[in-house]
Amino acid sequence: MSRRPIRWWNPAALLAIVALVATVVLVGRALDQADKVNVADLAAVAIAAAVAAAAVVTWAKRRNTAAGYPADVTRAADVLADLVRRQWQDEARNRLLDDPEPIPVRWNLTANEAVMSTPRLISTATGFTFTGRSDDIAALARDFRTLTRRRLVITGGAGMGKTTLAIQLLLQLLSTRATDQTSASGDEIVPVPVLLPVSGWDTDAHPRLQDWLAVRLAADYPALAAPQLGAGAAAALAQRGHILPVLDGLDEIPAPARAQVIAALNASLTARDQLILTSRRAEFTTAVHDAGRPLTAAAVIVPKPLTPQAAADYLTACLPASPTEAWTHTLAALRSHTVPGLTRLSATPLGLWLIRTVYVASGADPAPLTGSLGADADALRTHLLDHVIPAVIAARPPSTDPTDHFRPRHRLDSDATRRYLTYLARAFPPATTRDITWWHIARTTSHIRPAVGLTFGLAFGLAAGLLPVVWVGELISWSWPGLVIGLAFGLMRAPSWVNETPGFANLRLRGRAWRPFRFNTAAVAFRLLVGLVVGLAFVPMLVLMTGLNPTDGLTLRLGLYVWLGITLAPRLVTWTEQPTLESTSTPRSSRRPGRTLTLLRTIVPGLAAGLAAWLAFGLTVGFGVGLGVFRFDPTDAIELGLYVWLGITLAPRLVTWAEQPTLESTSTARSSWQADRTLTLLRTIVPGLAAGLTAGLAFGLTTGLAFGLMTGLAFGLAFGPTAGLVMGNHHAWLVCTIAVAQLALKRQLPWRVMGFLDDAHRLGLLRAVGPVYQFRHAALHDHLASLK
Repeated sequence: MSRRPIRWWNPAALLAIVALVATVVLVGRALDQADKVNVADLAAVAIAAAVAAAAVVTWAKRRNTAAGYPADVTRAADVLADLVRRQWQDEARNRLLDDPEPIPVRWNLTANEAVMSTPRLISTATGFTFTGRSDDIAALARDFRTLTRRRLVITGGAGMGKTTLAIQLLLQLLSTRATDQTSASGDEIVPVPVLLPVSGWDTDAHPRLQDWLAVRLAADYPALAAPQLGAGAAAALAQRGHILPVLDGLDEIPAPARAQVIAALNASLTARDQLILTSRRAEFTTAVHDAGRPLTAAAVIVPKPLTPQAAADYLTACLPASPTEAWTHTLAALRSHTVPGLTRLSATPLGLWLIRTVYVASGADPAPLTGSLGADADALRTHLLDHVIPAVIAARPPSTDPTDHFRPRHRLDSDATRRYLTYLARAFPPATTRDITWWHIARTTSHIRPAVGLTFGLAFGLAAGLLPVVWVGELISWSWPGLVIGLAFGLMRAPSWVNETPGFANLRLRGRAWRPFRFNTAAVAFRLLVGLVVGLAFVPMLVLMTGLNPTDGLTLRLGLYVWLGITLAPRLVTWTEQPTLESTSTPRSSRRPGRTLTLLRTIVPGLAAGLAAWLAFGLTVGFGVGLGVFRFDPTDAIELGLYVWLGITLAPRLVTWAEQPTLESTSTARSSWQADRTLTLLRTIVPGLAAGLTAGLAFGLTTGLAFGLMTGLAFGLAFGPTAGLVMGNHHAWLVCTIAVAQLALKRQLPWRVMGFLDDAHRLGLLRAVGPVYQFRHAALHDHLASLK
């Protein structure tokens, strides 16, 4: 990457600020010290100038952000491929897709020509056919590559392994991606397959598939925002054909939306765009009919029911080499077709999973499979769904071993687990969504908006009402209006938090990308200008606003502490909001330095430019640059220049270092919850401490350091948490905590809801797609939702 120059809007912003400063200085010089000064007018001028300057700086910052380096699409695709591979390898292991071996489902091209395009659009092969087996995914992937536009729709009945096949294809395509890139001809792109639930796509908000993909990639894979990948990497991948979307669950969205998705796909896909889509057969057929045309150039495949012999062979592989007499009898009955309900149920991967979970993994007697229940497939399936939760809990006791991915971290009670999952199944009803998102749990509770408003209204009110107590030591007339105003503000502002999505904050020192040393003339010159502007502007504005003697060292030190307070605290919060989603179990490359070393590398180069700013500021303030208005002591001027250097050089460098996300991991439900919690706690603590220390040091110059710090911290802790919570846009963790507390009191959810969801996922009762949970099988979701 080339060295980034100073953009034109930076000098423009600087000139605008100089003009504002000149205006303030001229106003100050026009005053006659013998005249009575209207402090309110002077404060109004200073505040207006400060607001205008803040607007200019914000504008320039946004332009700088937007004008980042162009996206390195090739590297971004490689990073994303590694993230997706690790994500779905872990999920496939958790779902036992290869343990002991894949279920051998056979797939064929559908005989229903009404749901497919003309054959010549799908394949150029004469007498085109598409056959494959789930236990030979390499051959099936080769057939997929022979399709003209590489578009495939996987259909089938409930529990036939559609999502499983999609995951297998995704992993197979990723495993051969390097080879495919080598053999690719010309400008052919080998895209990265990314699995996403169709339920997340709102075609009204994002009519084009690529626009929605860009949003989801940025949310689910924050590493794509790493500065090494350039600006807009996620959008570039989606827009330039580097993503193979694997869209799961067309049948899981409302009927009208299915036809809209088919239409949106046809309108979005170009000749080079590939696609894999899963859906139940009947729902897909109806969607194509309602859309008025099939999915262009897509092959549509359907599964064949498993034969009793194949089902018995799979169960045999799950058992010891010498099964018990009861299992020998059960397998013989299955192979001989003598138990019709068992034969029908075991013809689906869902049925085999239920049998394996309830009877094989738990070691229970399989006699009910061949008893009276075995004659009725529906009754047998209901029986298995009723017993799957206690069976899996009994078979997998808790473990604290980090390498044991299949055991919960806490001991679960079967009845409580069933009650909690039943609540989630009803709160996220199958007719509406299959996605269980922790930040939407609050929406499932009654009166959540008034509860959130009242909770934080009381918090804000107490902060505002007790502030006079902190100042004078007792309740005074100001306290009650503060309490009322704070309560009213909380009731108006906090309820909107229910609709907010999670934010992110990170405090770890490892995982930041390497940034080279950058010494250049432009940076030094820019810091010189900044030093001049600050020297000419800040102290005069401070004098005008406060009436302090400009020759008094108190003026300089007060300006110093205010500067540090308003500069470092917001930048620290900004830093912590940057995503670092590195997995702690991922080995770090010895060639990549940690964040601590990177911090030094990003701060040290700023010394040269910072020194220039410091000298410029010290000379400007110390000698007045001929203005003749402000007579500062040179020692104080140099001291102030040093601290301004800390504000304008060290703090931005610190933020630059901290804003670098890692390239190592993905967003999960638990990590997004933890990240939003960290952000909330930082918002609560950092502003209070920063404001308190700043005010305390300022007060300490006149009242004594100890008393000043005590008073300042009291102010900071009274106002800091309130200000921090109000300023942010992400309050999902706070709202979820209130909602979970309500539900826990009603025994509908546990107090530690994220730990419970993680344990349910480890047990195989839930599955994960990025930060979203779903029930392992839609049948389990439907069953629990229907319970009385």
